[in-house]
Amino acid sequence: MTQPLALYDDALRYGRPLVVRHADGVERAHDVAGWLAEADAVDLALLARCHGPTLDLGCGPGRLTAALALTGTPALGVDVSTRAVALARARGAAAVVRDLFSPLPGEGRWDAALLIDGNVGIGGVPLRLLRRVGTLLRPGGELLVEVAPEDVDRRGPARLVSASGQLSGPFGWAELGAPALRRLASRAGWTLREEWTDGGRCFTRLATGR
Repeated sequence: MTQPLALYDDALRYGRPLVVRHADGVERAHDVAGWLAEADAVDLALLARCHGPTLDLGCGPGRLTAALALTGTPALGVDVSTRAVALARARGAAAVVRDLFSPLPGEGRWDAALLIDGNVGIGGVPLRLLRRVGTLLRPGGELLVEVAPEDVDRRGPARLVSASGQLSGPFGWAELGAPALRRLASRAGWTLREEWTDGGRCFTRLATGR
């Protein structure tokens, strides 16, 4: 069965949509073409909340990292895909091929971090993810998270489905709405600063409790 990373890379290569199929059968489409495009007005309004050096976790082809760089904000993209990082660098973003649970540059000193485009699902155990991100930021640092528009807390194995119907092997993934994120963030030591909706997308801003 195809590895998830191989389907992800193919979607980036051709700009084709990619679907996450959860264990309960629910499917969520991801706009790969949008990831490959330039940051839009909703993205830019989100990034205006980044004050200081920022980590873009699961940066993909780097539209957000590159947009931050254009504003003069130091930013580093992190992604497990060599292809994604190459695309990010080609558009002027600084990016590294790395699992975010492995050692990263500047741990404990970043001012902000991003988990956008569903990346709060990385690993399938969001409490572990939130605690890990907390170790990457300075005391009082902020995390900007894109959440599902509905009240959902879905965790466990998922599969990718390509535009041609090819199915990947299982991988850990999660999908959270704002209420679920609030509950988990509190357990992980984060403080809620803001929730908002823009262009049909939903976001939460958290601050470290350290």
